[in-house]
Amino acid sequence: GLGGLAVLWSDPEVFFAYSETGGNVIMAAMAETAAKLLIGKSFESPLEALDFVFPEIHEFGRVLTRNQNLTKTFTLNALVSLDLALWVLFFHENKLANFDDLIPGGYRPAFAAHQAKLARVPVISYNTSREELLHLVDSGHFFLKIKVGQAGTTEEMLEKDRTRLKEVHKTLAGRQTPHTRSGKIQYYLDANGRYPDKETLQRLIDSLDRMKILEQVALLEEPFPPEVRTEVFDLPICLAADESLHGLSEVNERADLGYKAMAIKPAGKTLSKSLQMVQAAQGRGIPCFVADSACIPLLLEWNKNVAARLKPFPGLEMGIIESHGEQTYKNWRGLAADLPIPAGGWVEPKEGIYYLDEKFYETSGGIFLPPGHYQKYIEGKL
Repeated sequence: GLGGLAVLWSDPEVFFAYSETGGNVIMAAMAETAAKLLIGKSFESPLEALDFVFPEIHEFGRVLTRNQNLTKTFTLNALVSLDLALWVLFFHENKLANFDDLIPGGYRPAFAAHQAKLARVPVISYNTSREELLHLVDSGHFFLKIKVGQAGTTEEMLEKDRTRLKEVHKTLAGRQTPHTRSGKIQYYLDANGRYPDKETLQRLIDSLDRMKILEQVALLEEPFPPEVRTEVFDLPICLAADESLHGLSEVNERADLGYKAMAIKPAGKTLSKSLQMVQAAQGRGIPCFVADSACIPLLLEWNKNVAARLKPFPGLEMGIIESHGEQTYKNWRGLAADLPIPAGGWVEPKEGIYYLDEKFYETSGGIFLPPGHYQKYIEGKL
């Protein structure tokens, strides 16, 4: 089972308390301990196995980090590799044919779609250049994740965010796309919990409205710190939950507060929890989309298998999937070349879109085949 360790994303307190190596070692120790807990045990599915180990491993993580407020996301991130290993084992033990067969019966209605296309959502960071922004849009990307919530005091943050969004919007003035109802590029703003309260967020929204940007904002993700539980039904924008989601209770809590979309991270919070969260969200009529936290190509293929089976994102005729590994890893092409099916037509986006053909669904994108480079490590050949 593969997993990416994202210490900063999953718990900033741990990230700043330890070195990069220290944070990674803690996660690795949690994963190893969880695997040992499963020795000699039998379960009907990986869902049951994860539920069994999570409480003890979360407490173990608290002890290791000396942090009683350790986030559940940190523990889930540490367990991704074990969870995916269990799903691969479940697939082969039961002689299943593809990812559709892997999904437990009660969850299948929430994953009944077979999208032909997924829009790739790249990230526009605080320092993404004008040239790179134009390159992304000119190459076909039409749904952009823009980082907001910049450093500084609340007033400094607001001013920086207004300025940055105005710059981005001005740079893309006149750019059209055939993939949205309005024909305009869509913005997905990610605030990373930096807005302290609803009043401050309303000031940003008012500014976006005055600058004629608001109509192109499809999503605004996690504006508030996790402890802020404010009703947002009256805001003229679709708020999405991400870091605040750890399971069914948080999905329902955010839905009760008026959040209208949920970001799902199979490669960040386990496939098991993702199945549960999608089912809960769809039961509330709330759309879901998949985000990948800059994961490696093989984990991206796991994410595609989930995203491909969700309903089209509102306002589009396809699903969306955040994927910015290509912007993050210097050797992305080399990593992708090591995929089990590197020549698959779905591997690389074409004009900002992943095209998922019949072979993708037949082979599940190769996720159940030996994982190339990583398999050689297991066999001691590297």
